[in-house]
Amino acid sequence: MKFSEKQKAVILLDDGTHFFGKAAGKIGTTAGEIAFNTGMTGYQEIFTDPSYFGQILLMTPSHIGNYGTHDEEVESDSLKISGLVCKKFSEVFSRASGSASVQEYFENQGLVGISDVDTRALVRHIRDKGAMNAIISSEILDIDALKAKLKDVPSMAGLELSSKVCTGEEYEVTSEISERKVALIDFGVKKNIIRCLVERGCNVRVFSMHTTAKDIMNWYPDGIMLSNGPGDPAAMGQSVDLIKELLEFNIPTFGICLGHQLLSLANDLTTHKMHNGHRGVNHPVKNLITGKGEITSQNHGFVVEMESAKSNDNIQITHIHLNDNTLAGIKLKNKPAFSVQFHPESSAGPNDSRYLFDEFVALIDEHVIQTA
Repeated sequence: MKFSEKQKAVILLDDGTHFFGKAAGKIGTTAGEIAFNTGMTGYQEIFTDPSYFGQILLMTPSHIGNYGTHDEEVESDSLKISGLVCKKFSEVFSRASGSASVQEYFENQGLVGISDVDTRALVRHIRDKGAMNAIISSEILDIDALKAKLKDVPSMAGLELSSKVCTGEEYEVTSEISERKVALIDFGVKKNIIRCLVERGCNVRVFSMHTTAKDIMNWYPDGIMLSNGPGDPAAMGQSVDLIKELLEFNIPTFGICLGHQLLSLANDLTTHKMHNGHRGVNHPVKNLITGKGEITSQNHGFVVEMESAKSNDNIQITHIHLNDNTLAGIKLKNKPAFSVQFHPESSAGPNDSRYLFDEFVALIDEHVIQTA
């Protein structure tokens, strides 16, 4: 097979640091907040995770693209990252069941990337300096021109992005068992959250984040799921008010990632932007109720303030992140509601925390019996 010479490309960070490399995907220019993910596999699930909307993703594994792409290995209907940075980018793949190469996948969806970058040096720089905006270009190599463009890219702090990726219309995914009705509020939901609910006998109706409590309650749900999503939770006052209103109905509620942060804000906790965030498939968490450790999939740049949870009499802290002791899960003492900062549905990642979906279903069943 004959390979064409790759076009030159450059990535420029907000602090002026830049790296030259080779073009990957579409020829063009893209910008966003740069974040790194340490996952060795599952890159397609990661690329299509709506929580990454607005971010340039730096992958730490040495190779991306070896096993191509597959139509079934997606967490949404399209690529959600703003751009890709990697060490080696494979234009060919070796999996017989693969649908296309990552190069073809990116070209078809218009994603700009850069490869042949010293990703170790770049990760260390971001780790030390913190999250910042960046711009990738394979059509403009002039650093001063890119600096001018980068000035127009907004900071992730204060950005509401869920409305860019949530559903515009309600839809249902039904279970063959059909024992329970779960209303899922879509802030940028991953498909595997819905799958995990359906596998446990839940009919799931997905509601837009712009819906009203009245519309949701008119469906008479047995449980409410608050999904993951992108952006700053502190910029989502309307969603916080919606959750406050729904909590008054005392229906079992489960929040994941952004859903966890919004549930926390609805209970007078506070959030802040992290220095770097947690992104990968091997993050250790401790369940404070069982005392057991769990390896989890994580993707977040904001976190709930630990002290705000400790000082709130209605909050039980259920999980902590073992790398930095940040808050990773809560349970409300006065309502049938709980949430976690990590992704129990994984995809990509381990299944250690799938039991949380079982606990949610058990909470629904208990509530149904009590209110019958």
